Amino acid sequence: MCDTTAVEASDLIEVDLGPRARGFFTTRGLRARPVSALGGGAQDRDAESEEGTSYDGWNLALHVGDDPQRVHCHRRRLEELLGLEQGSHLAWMNQIHSAVVATAQAGEVPTADALVLDSRTGGAPAGCCVLVADCVPVLLASRDGALTAAVHAGRRGMLDGVVPATVDSLRRGGVDPADLWAAVGPSICGSCYEVPEEMLALSAQREPACASRTSWGTPGLDVAAGVLAQLERAGVGHISAGQWCTYEDPRFFSYRRDGVTGRLAGIGVPQ
Repeated sequence: MCDTTAVEASDLIEVDLGPRARGFFTTRGLRARPVSALGGGAQDRDAESEEGTSYDGWNLALHVGDDPQRVHCHRRRLEELLGLEQGSHLAWMNQIHSAVVATAQAGEVPTADALVLDSRTGGAPAGCCVLVADCVPVLLASRDGALTAAVHAGRRGMLDGVVPATVDSLRRGGVDPADLWAAVGPSICGSCYEVPEEMLALSAQREPACASRTSWGTPGLDVAAGVLAQLERAGVGHISAGQWCTYEDPRFFSYRRDGVTGRLAGIGVPQ
């Protein structure tokens, strides 16, 4: 059994998803063991893995090598902190860096990188979730809260159009993009995400807004900037984004920083 009592509501970051939905991004938890120094070497990461500390904190992902029982405990604790009714559960997905949009349904884990939840459907899940550890998590909700979405926008997904594909799905569900609220969560910033020069050039051809340079002067990508540009072009009426960088901020899991690590979640819950 695992003890999740140390995880508190203060370990959730609440964001604006409009008048009839709630949005949250998780942290590692305030009582997590401090992560290794930024840019720590592979030797340090290997040592952490052997000691079982790579997932210290509030890891919510089942696919990263953490103890599944522990992860399920963390997910139940998340549902408790959100105040979900007994028997109500969140919807998750098997993310593959695609532009596939799926419908959130109770008891199903579709292979996709965006989940759209229609709360008007009988037996619908209580909310929809996305997992990240440097990629960009995006939450969307309609003004009336009838439709919410959780989006995983990594480099490939952003360039392939997972964000506009999700907005199109919501539009087909009857939502005017001008009446959508979008919240962009913690991700690696353009000053820290180093890529080869050729990757930068090819990516900038497809989404100019993502072009960046690292703080040390090498080619970089700002995936969040690309996501924000796509939301604006899609006509989304209400967009908010924090200034968190998962690589720089030890409150968050970062694959680029730590290698083997957990995942934080973005959660959209209709009201």
